[in-house]
Amino acid sequence: MLQEVIHWSGLDRPNLECASRTVVDGTLGGGGHSWHLIQALQPNDQLIGIDRDGGAIERVTELFDRELPGNATHRSTCRVRLIQSSYRELPQLMYENDIPKVDVILLDLGLSSDQLEDSTRGFSFRTGGNLDLRFCTDEGISASDLLAKIDEKELADIIYQFGEEKFSRRIARAIVERRRSSPVTTAEELAELVHRCVPGGKVHGRIDSATRTFQALRIAVNHELEHLQTAIERLPDCLAPHGRLLVISFHSLEDRIVKHAMRDCPSLQVLTKKPILPTDAEVYENSRSRSAKLRVAEKL
Repeated sequence: MLQEVIHWSGLDRPNLECASRTVVDGTLGGGGHSWHLIQALQPNDQLIGIDRDGGAIERVTELFDRELPGNATHRSTCRVRLIQSSYRELPQLMYENDIPKVDVILLDLGLSSDQLEDSTRGFSFRTGGNLDLRFCTDEGISASDLLAKIDEKELADIIYQFGEEKFSRRIARAIVERRRSSPVTTAEELAELVHRCVPGGKVHGRIDSATRTFQALRIAVNHELEHLQTAIERLPDCLAPHGRLLVISFHSLEDRIVKHAMRDCPSLQVLTKKPILPTDAEVYENSRSRSAKLRVAEKL
């Protein structure tokens, strides 16, 4: 949703109100949104990219160092800072970097292509690999460690609440039974186990039947909803007057938190009564975008 992000950020309008603007990409990922945001900024503006994944910071740093200085369409780029952290820590990062207010905050809550293709962490059961699922491997415990020790009821609750998987109890029971002889340690093993538990096997509805379980475990080990809930309460105070908060969510749990927080915050005006959805053309080009929802609010 690159064009939608640029439009709703207001960066495609002339900058008449301030001498410089500060834009925060709170979920840097592969740098796709940041790259396009930079093209909309002026040399006296700055972009701050944040990601919990240190690998993302390294990859995007190399990309920008290689590409930005000689970019034919924007030779004199804005200032760029890339920081390994969580977007919920933005108030502290602003304090440490002497930034009074920011003009745009973007959160894209989906996984990046780099993460999905990383076979060492198991984000995608198609590429496989160790069942880690952490954004930052220095924090918390891996999904395989979680599955090795959690009790059946708690596991079923996680899969049901975070994955909205109606066969959660059947899946949890199978995982606990399996670990008595051979714990689940890889993405392939978990996917195969879930496929055996869900009616219809590998495909359930429009998605792979393992998708919801992987989503639930990823949310659990990264405390994603806690990060989002805390951030969405803090971020309005980081915005300058008329600054904008843009959030792209990919499942109903995230979208519900964003919708209610924007609506209930007295310092925000919701600009999107209904979420902005990707165009048919984008969904055709990138099937993962089909569940994306963009919500936007402006600081009063």
